[in-house]
Amino acid sequence: MKTKTIPRQSRRRFLQVAGVATAALVLEGLSLTARAASTGKFKIGIVGSGRVGSALGGVWVKAGHEVMLSSRHIEHDKALAARLGANASAGTPREAAAFGEVLMISVPYGSLPAVGKDLAALIKGKVVIDTCNPFVWRDGDIATWAQTKGAGLASAELLPGARIVRAFNAIGAARMGSAHEEPGRIGMPIAGDDAQAIEIASRLILDIGYEPVLVGGLDMGKYLMPGTPLSGENTPQEIRKIIATLN
Repeated sequence: MKTKTIPRQSRRRFLQVAGVATAALVLEGLSLTARAASTGKFKIGIVGSGRVGSALGGVWVKAGHEVMLSSRHIEHDKALAARLGANASAGTPREAAAFGEVLMISVPYGSLPAVGKDLAALIKGKVVIDTCNPFVWRDGDIATWAQTKGAGLASAELLPGARIVRAFNAIGAARMGSAHEEPGRIGMPIAGDDAQAIEIASRLILDIGYEPVLVGGLDMGKYLMPGTPLSGENTPQEIRKIIATLN
């Protein structure tokens, strides 16, 4: 049986097309940083508009970002968006994931596998701020697994392809919308492996009044939970001192 060869001209055309496609992917990856550098603003898709999602969505809207809120309750999200103003909108989780240049996922940890599966194609390659914490009393066996593995590494496995930064995990939601009243007083411990994703998440954290403090890679995400030394509100200096004692 003879092997079919590709004519030289066709092969050259194929390589040209492949080169264009590769360049397009590179430009797509750079466009987010370039646009943010010129405008300082992002489109943020929020999956999970509970206490954390609504609090952070509200302050990001006030900071001038465009925010799409989503959950299983679209009417709740529409009402919330109407209260927040022109820069806020509501949609389904898939719509929010498609809309956002940056995503924030804030759902019970037991829902994270379904979110990862449903939004797999939409979150791939995107910066995802992961606020989710695994609690055994609420989430069952998956929380036991995530706590053993470490929440950061577990989230990366459940949200494959996402450029994850763990943040907003170690503090309560009640005061998240008020940090901007005293900018920089409260530190925000974060963990991630992707330098550009960390930079982008840090900009958004600064925009709402917190000072981001990098704890380390996603393997250190296990410390960004209630009940760990980093839980609660701490100054940036206090967080750095606590980090030095970990491990």
